[in-house]
Amino acid sequence: MKLPSRLHLAGACLIFPLAFGASAASAPAAVDAARIIAADREPGNWMSHGRTYDEQRYSPLKRITDRNVGELGLAWTARLDIDRGVEATPIVVDGVMYTTGAKSIVYAFDARSGTLLWKFDPDVPGIRMSEGCCDVVNRGVAVWQGKVYVGAYDGRLIALDARDGRKLWETDTVVDHARSYTITGAPRVVKGKVLIGNGGAEYGVRGYVSAYDADTGKLAWRFYTVPGDPAQEKDDRAMDIARKTWHGTEYWKQGGGGTVWDSMAYDPELDLLYIGTGNASWWNRQARSEGKGDNLFVSSIVALRPDSGEYVWHYQTTPGDMWDYTATQHIILAELPIDGKKRKVLMQAPKNGFFYVLDRTNGKLLSAEKFAPVNWATHVDLATGRPAVDEEAANYLKGPKVISPAFIGAHNWHPMSFNPATGLVYIPMQETAGMLSAPANPERVAHKSVVNLGVDVPDLPEDPEVVKQIAASFKGKLLAWDPVQQQAVWTQDYRTIYNGGTLSTAGNLVFQGTADGRVTAYAADSGKLLWSSPANTGVMAGPVTYEVDGEQYVTFMAGWGGIFPLILGPLSREARVQPEARVLTYKLGGKVVLPPPAQLPQAVPQPPAVTASAEDLAAGRTLYNGFCGGCHGLNAISGGVLPDLRYLDARKHAQFKDIVLMGARAAKGMPPFAGTVSEADAERIHQYLIKRAHDLRQEAASARP
Repeated sequence: MKLPSRLHLAGACLIFPLAFGASAASAPAAVDAARIIAADREPGNWMSHGRTYDEQRYSPLKRITDRNVGELGLAWTARLDIDRGVEATPIVVDGVMYTTGAKSIVYAFDARSGTLLWKFDPDVPGIRMSEGCCDVVNRGVAVWQGKVYVGAYDGRLIALDARDGRKLWETDTVVDHARSYTITGAPRVVKGKVLIGNGGAEYGVRGYVSAYDADTGKLAWRFYTVPGDPAQEKDDRAMDIARKTWHGTEYWKQGGGGTVWDSMAYDPELDLLYIGTGNASWWNRQARSEGKGDNLFVSSIVALRPDSGEYVWHYQTTPGDMWDYTATQHIILAELPIDGKKRKVLMQAPKNGFFYVLDRTNGKLLSAEKFAPVNWATHVDLATGRPAVDEEAANYLKGPKVISPAFIGAHNWHPMSFNPATGLVYIPMQETAGMLSAPANPERVAHKSVVNLGVDVPDLPEDPEVVKQIAASFKGKLLAWDPVQQQAVWTQDYRTIYNGGTLSTAGNLVFQGTADGRVTAYAADSGKLLWSSPANTGVMAGPVTYEVDGEQYVTFMAGWGGIFPLILGPLSREARVQPEARVLTYKLGGKVVLPPPAQLPQAVPQPPAVTASAEDLAAGRTLYNGFCGGCHGLNAISGGVLPDLRYLDARKHAQFKDIVLMGARAAKGMPPFAGTVSEADAERIHQYLIKRAHDLRQEAASARP
């Protein structure tokens, strides 16, 4: 059959508009509150980010079980446009899948066949891709009454027509364009309002969550998570509470952080919206708040009224956070038997390594225990709800400290799931540790692509054998956790950290992708590995399952990227994968063959001669790791997401200063640093890269038989 030509409509690419077919709903994405609240009555759909408002990521579907999961085969696969980090949770409604890839590109697929129905590219400017943390990722869309909502990386919230991907409205969520605000999180829709937060704490932004009318895009309310300029603030109960916990006369000028860049959950019965907030800005508590105060509402769980954004209660997981211990990790609502009584609880396993169970009606702490190795605090006091910080182990203001977990966390953004049948939470846990120290007088670099932490993160050594030892200490695990007994029930070990989110099902299964390029299924009760299949790339996103025409499918969004392979390239290479962005959908008896991964060239071009002194090379290494290492990898070792600068060819060596200083590749995301980096320092960085290219060629020669 000859395929119709591609049509471009208002930025959308429309393909096969009739593919919705007679079996799909007459109105695509016809989702409202009633459908999401009653989601268990139509388990074949996945209509909200966590499937249900309680974000349990549990499916009642059980055609695929622990007895037949070994028969899973690939039903269809689709390549995405950009081979960068893929973190989206797909939404599936009435036979149509809505999902996103890197740069916030939205895709609609026929959920049975993988046929592309339409695509929308928000055209994020290249220069904006450098002005945010942790890759140009996106965690998915929300759907509501025929519309698809996406938060673009540059801070826009966009509504699309679910039928053809046409843009219906767009609003700018950024309150200050002089700051590096971004959006990577998935919107939620509650009571006709689209909820979205933002990222950028490391760059010095002020956190907030906003609600927009789902039909028009008009701002309904905005809740700030940290106080601003007191001279400009109106009377506000929440900010009155928060302001008392900050110190200094100009603390607000550095932004404060507390960004709402990921987790939310909603309880329709209590009519409470729960948000998780991020770390403080700067990390250095002395620099941001005179070393004092809890600095509310950073690293907190906050309950709000969804109609108005009114503050109801908060619980702070890490008071006075100075370790990047965000509380933006996945929030799950459930009912658990606590002390013989069924309680409405909220559960979270944030970066700091403690698993929290709260009474979600009032924010009271019910229990908190370590789910990973932790040395920054000995325990959490149940009477006060506060951690007992180990000053000797964790206060790097008094000298360098090796702190566990490291800034990448004991659990990062990768969503966990809860299975009511087993009573277990399945956590993508990781064991990490890292050294922090504080400079005497931290200075802010005024550049939108440079993070300002107020701390020194020591460089990794260049010795490959030492790097291997450090990489081996970073351990990834799938952890089955009993939230009532607050203890591990079973674990599965992985090659490295940054493994994918989890999905649990009524078929006694837990699905998870892995950093080392696999998709897997385990018995939910025992942890026995039942199925594994190659994915060609690291899999980080949380999988989903759905049913169409009586067939159950499981989908993994696959694609390696994010902060781990970007900044910690030398350590992430243990995953032994490369970026390849795909949708992978499986069913029982699937016969599709996954194409082999692309092979990258390995030859290192002959670099120019090193002409710098040892002193200038050392300075170049410091400059490189400070300005370049966050994207291209520390010590010029890329994790494979962005170019490894040891492989520069003669043409790029000749263009080096134009690229670094003048922005010759700004359209591709490489910002200009003229005015921030001097010409002499640019040459020092260049010489260091030349030296590292020679190092690599020498290593390659030594490895040959």
